[in-house]
Amino acid sequence: MRARAAALAAPLAAGASLLSGIGLARFGYVPLFPAMVAAGWVGGGGAGMLGACNFTGYLLGALGGRTLGRRLGVPAAMDLGMALVVLSFLACAWQGGLGWLALWRTVAGLAGGLLMALAGPAAQAVVPPARRALAGGVLTSGVGCGVVVGALAVPALLAGGGVTLAWLGLGVLAALAWLLARPRWPDPPPETLALPRGLRVPPSVALLLAYALSAAGMVAPMVYSADLAVRGHGAGPAMVSLLWVLFGVGGFLGTLSAGAVAGRIGAMPAMALWLLVQVAALSAALVPPGLGDAAILVAAPLSGFAGIGISAVALAGTREAAGAASGALWVRATAVYALSQAGFGFALAALFRWSGESHAAVFGAGLGFSVAGLLVAGACAAWGRRSSR
Repeated sequence: MRARAAALAAPLAAGASLLSGIGLARFGYVPLFPAMVAAGWVGGGGAGMLGACNFTGYLLGALGGRTLGRRLGVPAAMDLGMALVVLSFLACAWQGGLGWLALWRTVAGLAGGLLMALAGPAAQAVVPPARRALAGGVLTSGVGCGVVVGALAVPALLAGGGVTLAWLGLGVLAALAWLLARPRWPDPPPETLALPRGLRVPPSVALLLAYALSAAGMVAPMVYSADLAVRGHGAGPAMVSLLWVLFGVGGFLGTLSAGAVAGRIGAMPAMALWLLVQVAALSAALVPPGLGDAAILVAAPLSGFAGIGISAVALAGTREAAGAASGALWVRATAVYALSQAGFGFALAALFRWSGESHAAVFGAGLGFSVAGLLVAGACAAWGRRSSR
């Protein structure tokens, strides 16, 4: 029992970094979206653009994370990422205009991408091979935990002191997570973050394409869900908090189950299954308000299960496809995911503004990308079954 707890210390610490860098720094913004619009900090189109800025920063962090880890060492690089998360929250507490907020939402994304690129490979490098699948689920479940924490904290902070207090409170929560996790940061030798000599990263086109299409499809739920609930369905703060708690719980379950499912049926069949859930989530979000507001209660946990959990599926897929080169393939997958979300984040922000802030337009686009990803993953899974006979 003690050996198992010791083996999970580094994955739990890595999970705390994702709790802050992704769960709070990315997803904590979603329940703040309608509050910032209502308070006059930004318009609806501007708020959507801030979500896209976060995706852009995430891309930059994902591309540079492993290089920074090799140069500074993983613990120092993760400290830098957490420091940027906290600083971005504190800076966003000042209403400095759209340009100021865009800068710091980009910094928050950069920190999240850096932590995501480092946390998974570093934590798996310091646990026994038999526990790597479990470690992957544990560390990525930190994202879902962060979503739940943000969903519970943001409404209370908004009620207590408005948008400024909400940003400051999220900064304090991130700082506490940093303080608790820092003594247990994974600290693998720098060479474990480099591609082993003589090995090549397999192309894994289907895995990367399905993952990128999933990313594009999830932009709408990851940015516009709370605004859909508030301005589309007339939901109050309690309902928004409930929806985002359900999103986080779904993400927690989606990540914890991903490793076991992928190990049993294979990564691409698992990815097809997670994308099927994503299609169901986007479809539920598109049910018109007059036909049943309960549909958004269904969409929230399904979105979290698919949108957060699929990262754990992809992590398992990189191990399955690349073996010893899985860390390098994971960085490539993270970069592809980030590039997809950044590009489609700005495209959906423009679509949202052009369509008169139509939620149906952005969620409909997300559904189209999700269906395309399902077709790619499903076709690859079917081909894999035929070739194995």
